[in-house]
Amino acid sequence: MWTYTGQHRPDFADKPDAQQESVWDYPRPPALVSCAQRVEVRSGSEIIASSTATLRVLETASPPTVYIPPEDIRFEHLQRVAGSSYCEWKGAAEYWALAADTSISIGWSYPDPTPAFSSIGGWLCFYPGRVECYIDDERVRPQDGGFYGGWVTDNIVGPWKGGPNTGHW
Repeated sequence: MWTYTGQHRPDFADKPDAQQESVWDYPRPPALVSCAQRVEVRSGSEIIASSTATLRVLETASPPTVYIPPEDIRFEHLQRVAGSSYCEWKGAAEYWALAADTSISIGWSYPDPTPAFSSIGGWLCFYPGRVECYIDDERVRPQDGGFYGGWVTDNIVGPWKGGPNTGHW
């Protein structure tokens, strides 16, 4: 059973400074928070998405995921690909790849999310380990482990789930 819900930070958590956020202060169930920073997703020299009107999903023990509205995405560079997964909070996800290379998904969306997450219906989030993701001018780093799609930046402290020995969180 899940022990941490954002109500108290565990002893092993890194302590954030005044400009940082701890993933251990994020709630469970997750929260949606507006983000007005410039978010860009690139593949080489191509800008796939660019927005200042994104939504972050904040969930205990995980770096934020950043969802971009469809009007700020260049879908001519993307193709829906086979595969799906299910999130207990958001519902059934579908996956997206670069149209030029459909062998690996680079992002996901929730076409029909649960009512609590209806705001991100049809919005996309991208894996920062598979395409270049930026918040303002900072290159986002991928969350450990390869499964989760959290966006790690200098203002986020952990440790976070996904890496070795984190399965019990």
